[in-house]
Amino acid sequence: MCGIAGLVRLDGARASAATAGAMTASLAHRGPDGTGLWVDGPCALGHRRLAVIDLSPAGHQPIVNEDASVAVTFNGEIYNFAELRRDLEKKGHVFKSKCDAEVIVHQYEDDGDRCVEKFRGMFAFALWDKKKQRLLAARDRAGKKPFFYSAAEGTFRFASELQALLSDPGFPRRLDPQAVDHYFHYQYIPAPLTIWQDVRKLPAGYSLVLEGGQVKTSQYWELDFRLKDFYVNSEAAEERFRQLFDECVKSRLVSDVPLGAFLSGGIDSSAVVEAMTRLAGGKVKTFTIGFEEAAYSELDAARLFARQLGTEHHEEIVRPRALEVLPELVKHYGEPFADSSAIPTYYLAKMTRQHVTVALSGDGGDESFLGYARVAAIHQAERLTRIPAPARGLLARFAGMLPGGGGPRSLTRRVKRFATMEGNTAAEHFTELVAYFGRSRRKALYEPAFASQLQGDASEFMLRLFKDAPADDITEKALFVEARSYLPEDLQPKVDVASMMSALEVRSPFLDHNLMEFASRLPLRFKQEGLSTKVFLKRALAKRLLSEVLDRPKQGFALPLENWFRGELREPARDLLLSREARERGMFKESEVKRYLDEHQAGQDHSSRLWALMFFETWAREWLDRDKPAGF
Repeated sequence: MCGIAGLVRLDGARASAATAGAMTASLAHRGPDGTGLWVDGPCALGHRRLAVIDLSPAGHQPIVNEDASVAVTFNGEIYNFAELRRDLEKKGHVFKSKCDAEVIVHQYEDDGDRCVEKFRGMFAFALWDKKKQRLLAARDRAGKKPFFYSAAEGTFRFASELQALLSDPGFPRRLDPQAVDHYFHYQYIPAPLTIWQDVRKLPAGYSLVLEGGQVKTSQYWELDFRLKDFYVNSEAAEERFRQLFDECVKSRLVSDVPLGAFLSGGIDSSAVVEAMTRLAGGKVKTFTIGFEEAAYSELDAARLFARQLGTEHHEEIVRPRALEVLPELVKHYGEPFADSSAIPTYYLAKMTRQHVTVALSGDGGDESFLGYARVAAIHQAERLTRIPAPARGLLARFAGMLPGGGGPRSLTRRVKRFATMEGNTAAEHFTELVAYFGRSRRKALYEPAFASQLQGDASEFMLRLFKDAPADDITEKALFVEARSYLPEDLQPKVDVASMMSALEVRSPFLDHNLMEFASRLPLRFKQEGLSTKVFLKRALAKRLLSEVLDRPKQGFALPLENWFRGELREPARDLLLSREARERGMFKESEVKRYLDEHQAGQDHSSRLWALMFFETWAREWLDRDKPAGF
């Protein structure tokens, strides 16, 4: 896991080593073990190293082939590099290190741009072909590793994080109104958009070629739920899952530095730790954080499973100081990102890094194996859309009379959310369900001058995914949408940035593309039983995990935001969001912002919306208002 950055002069002039060096230096937190810079004519490649495999100087990057005609700067891990290397050596390729990054330059020599199809792992890289004067870049299939790029001002720039592109004082900072609209709908900005008009994200499963001054992106991988494997029964599929899952875990245990695992006590992380215990030998180091509020803490469940497996368990009760952490998150995420679980993820990574350099996680199990209630319920939503409008109106009025309490995942809140959603199709309902500010809320929030700059609506991003989904059933369409939206655009950036703030590498067996394809090809009847979630995983892991783990309701990394905004965040939120700076920015109606603040104090839960507004305003002070300090 590392940080990459670089540039290519589109006019053919020599690349500035100083500029590339400054971009690379801004990523020092991602790679504390070394820095590298390689310049050839118009191209400069930079690298910050977090040494995990081959700790010797031979593993330093950028790395080149035998005659230095191909160079690469690489972030991530290629888990099948040993197998690829053996095949390449048989063909005469000569390696100078034991580093997985070196496989890339040699595989490119053999397969050209299609080399990326052979890599199994998490990665983002940029490769310069000196002879052809072209750049090849790629991002892994699940979007584990980020890749930002820009072709503004006559220079192609790329980096692992946005702030590296902005390290050049002359880089244009033009806010993209469409990105702002997407942010307030989804709590993240989906690729290829970024908060800046002149910067783009490479989508997961895409490659990029820069040649002759032209940038071209293409998709090299996609899940297809129409392709199905045949199994005699579910038991046969469950056995195949166990074999494949163990293989995915084993491949992620290769490391020249200490490793451990996140353990929440839920099914996914527990399955990873159980497999590690069997496959690694010795005690596995496990890590959990909890909160003082019992409803939001997973310490007891994690402790129980850690004792059963005999892990070397580390835990910590954290008292998050949101006012201190928020400016740090803003600095590193580089653009508005309102998933508040970035806070506990940051604390967990920080604690874990004190003991190990690599941690395995259970991320990805929900997305592949029907772990979200919103996905499991979409077939019911499709039926409910057939209810006549007057009847739905009665349901909405009934829901409006329900109390607002019951916790972040209570049935009461879900009923209210569904009954008051906008839209006529299941896809429209789903898109509204995931919205933090739905269409009508955003319309009411924006000042007319800002709203006039918008073209279309943010909901169209997800509706297009539903329309184009390679699936026949609405549930599998929703699984596809999750794999193309929330997974690579929210979950992965959250973990990448929060962990790399502490230089911790996180590996996710459930996000192995072979396992993701296996899940997509399972007959839906194996995965779906009414509104139940993860039924296939529970059956497949029944003999490996405690019943307390299998039967435990999903909790997730939720924060007591609702309480915080009535306590420690009450006055800071009001001061920030109703400040002169926020008002003069002219984007949001002060009356609407004040309404959310007041209604929250009166008992309604607007905590996620208030957090999104706070993150945006803090971000604007750090990155949009160049000469103004971040914070409060």
